[in-house]
Amino acid sequence: MSVQNPSRLLDLAGKHLLRDDALAFSALEDLPTELFPHLFMEAFHGRHSETLKAMVQAWPFVRLPLGGLIDMPHMGPLQAVLEALDGLLAQKVRSRRCKLRVLDLRDTGQNFWSIWSGASSYERSSSRMVPVAEQSSTAKRHLAPLKIFMDLCLKKRTLDNFLTYLLRWVEQRKASVHLCCKKLKISAMPMDNVVKILSMVQLDCIQEVQVNWIWHLSTLATFASFLGKMSNLQRLCLSPIHLSAFTKQEQDHLVQITSQFLRLGHLQDLHLDYPSFLEGFLDQMLRCLKSPLSNLSITNCWLTESDLTYLSQSPNISQLKGLDLSGVTMTDFNPEILHVLLEKVEATLQELDLDLCGITDSQLEAILPALSRCSQLRYFSLCENFLSMAVMEKLLRHTAGLPCLTQERYPAPQESYRSQGVLLEGRLAQLRAQLLEVLRDLGHPRIIWISPSPCLHCGGLMKKPHQETLEAVLDGLDVLLAQKVQPRKCKLRVLDLRNTGQDFWNI
Repeated sequence: MSVQNPSRLLDLAGKHLLRDDALAFSALEDLPTELFPHLFMEAFHGRHSETLKAMVQAWPFVRLPLGGLIDMPHMGPLQAVLEALDGLLAQKVRSRRCKLRVLDLRDTGQNFWSIWSGASSYERSSSRMVPVAEQSSTAKRHLAPLKIFMDLCLKKRTLDNFLTYLLRWVEQRKASVHLCCKKLKISAMPMDNVVKILSMVQLDCIQEVQVNWIWHLSTLATFASFLGKMSNLQRLCLSPIHLSAFTKQEQDHLVQITSQFLRLGHLQDLHLDYPSFLEGFLDQMLRCLKSPLSNLSITNCWLTESDLTYLSQSPNISQLKGLDLSGVTMTDFNPEILHVLLEKVEATLQELDLDLCGITDSQLEAILPALSRCSQLRYFSLCENFLSMAVMEKLLRHTAGLPCLTQERYPAPQESYRSQGVLLEGRLAQLRAQLLEVLRDLGHPRIIWISPSPCLHCGGLMKKPHQETLEAVLDGLDVLLAQKVQPRKCKLRVLDLRNTGQDFWNI
């Protein structure tokens, strides 16, 4: 007698039940737990809406990872599930089997479905995904609000049908349904719509916020009132923030923004790209941080020497693992400031990015002793700074003893260029060979990247790949293309990503 594949048996059982909705409904109460996920997938992909509703109301797990089944939101299955939840929420006494507390619409849960969908699920399910033990009492239970988890990506000017339908459904059931979001990404959407959405979200669930859109300081101040309620926020990325002129009103906005950091007791990663409002006011923001940061990125902006001095003295950077100050010009700063800054973080620092900072020979020499003590350093980048060959040799010798350093990115030595900033390819090849000899003499195998600057004196706007900035531009083009009538002033027909156009920007 042949033994059929258990996976094949699951398929046959599922298809048999789904031929008759009445049969499927009657079988749910006694259906083995391990058959629920497989039958749910069959019903979902076969669009058996009534069976889906019945299965949701008898779901024997705490979490239903619906987002793991769909590549993009489909209204049909979602409507069926929400209608089933309506029935569930209306029940004073819930089904004995139903343990559902969380509807997860994030792109997660694939492991759940793969574990339960194969023949080996019978053997593995008890150890890897155990349903909640059933309560012996059938007495009426007071249930906590149902939670709906989803990641919000607000990248269109108007809400799509999926989000509109879901938000309206949640708004009508505020007392019994909580909308929870751990990751929030905003680009292009007007602040009025953002405010409407955030007013329906459990803000203390948010752990990561990323803004990739040009905001004025007043817009960020409006958002800050919500930011302060994100008490469990761990990662905040803002790019870019525009400041036309620093008036009394803008100063009030800055106070309104920085004061909200006092409420972010779990903030670990802070990334600010093009923060034009920070110049001369970095201390005001750092004083409001409640706990030490793990990663700090302040890039492509002007800071004063006093700003950098305060940063080097701040107690909230003493445990930094990542520090990125690329695009912050430091040419005229006292070299001792960078030395003190590195001393502060030398015990924990793993990644250091000082690209395009205008760092001079004297400044680099000043930080070499502290740099050589950064025993955890894994990544160090100094690209697009103007350094001599002699100082670069010193750099290689000082970093030779760092046990974890595996990625090193340095600029071409200044001797590789003519006085007009023209790269001499042959001379660069000779200098690279000399640096290779230095590495051989040190006797420690290393791989380093020597990268010539695109242009020392002019350069295009994108002097290094910057994905978030490009995404913001493309989001803006999406909005433009969607408009039936373009703005009167807009003449844009070509986006040029080639390394050209320097004359345009210089003019």
